[in-house]
Amino acid sequence: MKTTILLLGATVAALGTLTACGGGNSSSPPASGGGAAAAVSVKDVSGVGKALVDASGKTLYFAQQETGRTIKCTAGCLSFWMPATGSTTGASVSGLGTMKRSDTGAEQLTYQGKPLYTFKLDTNAGDAKGNNFSDSFSGTTFNWHAATTSAAASSPAPSSSGGGGNGY
Repeated sequence: MKTTILLLGATVAALGTLTACGGGNSSSPPASGGGAAAAVSVKDVSGVGKALVDASGKTLYFAQQETGRTIKCTAGCLSFWMPATGSTTGASVSGLGTMKRSDTGAEQLTYQGKPLYTFKLDTNAGDAKGNNFSDSFSGTTFNWHAATTSAAASSPAPSSSGGGGNGY
C-alpha cells in the first residue's frame, strides 16, 4: 500500500513538473491575458477602432518609448504589462514578427518592430483600458497605445526590423 501511494505521488509530481514546463516556444510561462498560442488578428475594439488582439480577444499594446526594437518594460512593469508571446507561423496580420527580450531571453511578438503587450486591467475580450495610458517604472514614463492597423501604418517600422528576426 505504501509503495502504491509513493508511486502515485511521484507520478503526480512528475506530471506537475511536465505541465509547468509546458511545450511552448517561449522560455517564460504565458501570463494571464498574454497567450502562448497568440494568434493575432484584427478586431473592432470599442473606442479604438481596428486593433490587434490575441487569441483570447485581448487588445495588444505597444509603449511609445520602446522604439528600434528596444525593450524598456522590465521588472515591475511586467506586473501590469504582459509580453505577448506566440508564433507568427500562418499569421494573417502583415508586419507581425518576434524579437528576443534582453532581460528574460523569451521571444516576444512585435508589430512593425514594436514589442506587444496585454494589459492586466483588461479583464474581458475587447477591453482597451490601457489605450493612451501612462505609467512609470524604474525612472521611465511609458505612454501605452493600442496597436491599431491605422496607427501602426502611420509610424514607419525601424530599419532593423526585418519582419521576424531576433533583434539583439
